[in-house]
Amino acid sequence: MKTVLVTGAAGFIGFHLIKKLIKNAYKIVGIDNLNTYYDPTLKKFRLRELGIQFDNNTKFYKTSNFDFVVGDISNSKELESVFSSYTFDLVIHLAAQVGVRYSLENPEAYIQSNIVGFYNIIEKAKQQKVSHFIYASSSSVYGLNEKVPYSTSDNVDHPISLYAATKKSNELIAHTYSHLYDLPTTGLRFFTVYGPWGRPDMATFKFTKAILEGKPISVYNFGKMQRDFTYIDDIVESIARLATKPFYRDESRPISPAVSKAPYRVFNIGNHSPVNLLDFVHTLEKVIGKKAQIELMPLQPGDVLTTYADVDDLAEYVDFRPNTSIEQGLKNFVEWYVEFYKVTA
Repeated sequence: MKTVLVTGAAGFIGFHLIKKLIKNAYKIVGIDNLNTYYDPTLKKFRLRELGIQFDNNTKFYKTSNFDFVVGDISNSKELESVFSSYTFDLVIHLAAQVGVRYSLENPEAYIQSNIVGFYNIIEKAKQQKVSHFIYASSSSVYGLNEKVPYSTSDNVDHPISLYAATKKSNELIAHTYSHLYDLPTTGLRFFTVYGPWGRPDMATFKFTKAILEGKPISVYNFGKMQRDFTYIDDIVESIARLATKPFYRDESRPISPAVSKAPYRVFNIGNHSPVNLLDFVHTLEKVIGKKAQIELMPLQPGDVLTTYADVDDLAEYVDFRPNTSIEQGLKNFVEWYVEFYKVTA
């Protein structure tokens, strides 16, 4: 049984990924600092779903196939204690300070988690000689790129938020470690992930909550935006398939922004089907059965107008491309939300 470390284990993607990996007969060790960027109560409920009976006085939890540690990846001593207790075959690094707009308010949190934390975890992975290091990047790295769909063969040199800049930095650090130490690394540029157990700061959650409560929703750039909404099950299926297929060094391989001679690779993980933001709202209205009170607002600093993933290289490499329709995905989310929060749609 392979042992896998998942950082950000109580987060949205981490939670769903661990559920899938457990079914695939992996031994999982998770770490999360349970910070208060959003209500940690939801994170604790996710852990309960994974069999962790959480209390506020314990930092280490052990079950038959999932161990959980309350710890901060930006604290190298806490991370060292995890790596000294386990030998990992695979590291899947999902922990990060997320959110574009919050990076304008609290930039230091992004440096600590996304730069210092990333260095700590990839350095420990190198020292332990793990067979594959997978990490979360973001579609935000495309920044001011105008060509769509976004392709991993495109340069990503113009980020427009500190969050995006830290994710671009992660990709650069990963390539350096791949080149210098033959550490196989795979970066995953996620495109607007949504679904059951999703984050409260994301549009799907905020809009659903507001519509059900009869409160207005803010739609930015007066609704003239598109997002490549990607359902959570498609995200974790992509990760699970990539986990078993590390890239290897090849001195004859041509260099591009997504690949080099080093054991390094970057993939888009998106639904390759952008949705206009107002169409997204109208679909959500139909699923809920209630009209939204829409407040049209100007474009916010750090926001891009369109995200649209080219996933041809992902499909070629793992024979899978995300395909869940926005109608089905929103239906699944609303059903979860109504049941979890005991509200009436």
